[in-house]
Amino acid sequence: MTSIILRSNEVIHALSLFLILLLVHKSDAYEFVVGGQKGWSVPNDPNSNPYNQWAENSRFQIGDSLVFNYPSGQDSVLQVNSKDFGNCNTNVYSKKFSDGHTVIKLDQSGAHFFISGNKNNCLKNEKLVVVVLADRSNRISSTNQTITTPSPSPSPLPSVSQEPLAPTPAPTQQVLPSPPAGTVGISPPYLQQAPSPTTGTVVTNPTPAPVSEPTPPNAASSILVSFASSVGAFMASVLVLSF
Repeated sequence: MTSIILRSNEVIHALSLFLILLLVHKSDAYEFVVGGQKGWSVPNDPNSNPYNQWAENSRFQIGDSLVFNYPSGQDSVLQVNSKDFGNCNTNVYSKKFSDGHTVIKLDQSGAHFFISGNKNNCLKNEKLVVVVLADRSNRISSTNQTITTPSPSPSPLPSVSQEPLAPTPAPTQQVLPSPPAGTVGISPPYLQQAPSPTTGTVVTNPTPAPVSEPTPPNAASSILVSFASSVGAFMASVLVLSF
């Protein structure tokens, strides 16, 4: 018994949660009744278009719906392009509705063009232009996006001067004055050459004479003393033999 009660409570909670989600989804989308209580019909003033004035004061987004109320069998709703909208061309259209209570869901952003299936009614401004904006969920998510600070850009490098460099001056040459007229040109000192020797003469380098080394005096005196002593000894021996 208790298990049955618990299961029934779970089912009730699930259904209540589903209804809450359905209500939240319905609250995000709106249904716009075209023409209000009068519905989809020819305007009272054919020279003005109250439908476009009403659409300009409204805000349509993806997920919203348009409700067209009109007598079935007497009128209809055609979805056309901009060219057929201006010409009230009822022969070409992308969608046609004639059930008397047409609900068209706006599932794309941009301009949507609707005209009456009766061309005379369209010529009397029974036509509507609706501009659909982005989805409401995109607007909510865009407000929650964090703002990212741009990273600092690197500092620019110093620009290199494009001015042409000054040309290097060419080396100057010293111009020597020209000799006066009637005189034989004399070459400058650094261009003069040494005089060549006279023809037939041979230039020889003198070879130095050999230099004799002097005899040391001590050696000469010793030779003279030995010779005198030998002569004295010979004379003494001759005298001894004569006696």
